[in-house]
Amino acid sequence: MGEALLYKDADTINVTVPTGGYTSGPVLQLPDGRAAYVEGLRSLDAGEQASLQVRGQVTLPKTANLNILKGCKVWFDRSANTATPLRAEAGGDFYLGIALYDSLAAAATVTVMLNEEPVPTIDLLRDVSDTVLVKTAGTPSLSMLPGCARMQFSNTAEAQKVDMLSRHSLPIDIPFIAEFEVNIVDSGDAAAAAVDINIGLANNTHASDGDAITESIFMHVDGADTNGAVNINMESDDGTTEVAATDTTKDFAAGTPFTFWIDVAGVASWGCEGSLIPTFSAPRWPARTVGGGQRALRNIRLVAKMRPTA
Repeated sequence: MGEALLYKDADTINVTVPTGGYTSGPVLQLPDGRAAYVEGLRSLDAGEQASLQVRGQVTLPKTANLNILKGCKVWFDRSANTATPLRAEAGGDFYLGIALYDSLAAAATVTVMLNEEPVPTIDLLRDVSDTVLVKTAGTPSLSMLPGCARMQFSNTAEAQKVDMLSRHSLPIDIPFIAEFEVNIVDSGDAAAAAVDINIGLANNTHASDGDAITESIFMHVDGADTNGAVNINMESDDGTTEVAATDTTKDFAAGTPFTFWIDVAGVASWGCEGSLIPTFSAPRWPARTVGGGQRALRNIRLVAKMRPTA
């Protein structure tokens, strides 16, 4: 007998339907962790044979009021039986694949490339990055933990700065999406007027002031915010014209992760869209063309990835 014999040339798995049966087209998680769905248009009774598909392009119901951009990771929410860009920290959500097309807040469904993984051109947790700690006193720090970078200041009331800037960059004359997962554990309060948090794209960093970076587009949180520093703002600068930090009208909850994307659809404009618990359905954010390559910049606990799009 040879070392290997072809068993089946297909991305399907045949199984015996368990007790309780299968309804038409349910989404399942296999013992190896992959997502699958039951092929066929009829319900199946216990003991029958079922064919489980683990590859291909599938359309699923989407969690309401959440944006999903093409190329983003999509998870299956077991509790609601819907696809979502947000993975709950508890509840058994499992990975579905990547979104094939944009599916914005009002859409009822999303099409997913089952079990496919995105291939980011720049990944701050994978690739080389630069960081410079600035302080007159205190203990600002950057810690690389599994799946995230954690940045924090000490309580010392002195100038402190932590940043993380990707060594690699992308030119702005190609379309790409920058994806961010953010968990702002503590943003300070109205008394901490000097605390600024900027996460996004920039051509460089700065020792003390994100607004002084010549070319950037940021999600911005202001420690002097009278709303208790929970407003999500967006701002941009092209080296000539600055779009000041403007409230998106969406707030975050301290310690609750949220996601947002900066969609560089072309050189004429940039956009910002996101999924925030419960919703962040702001329209594309106005921004200007900038002259150089852009790098991912972050200075709070998050995951940032950047990839070209078609």
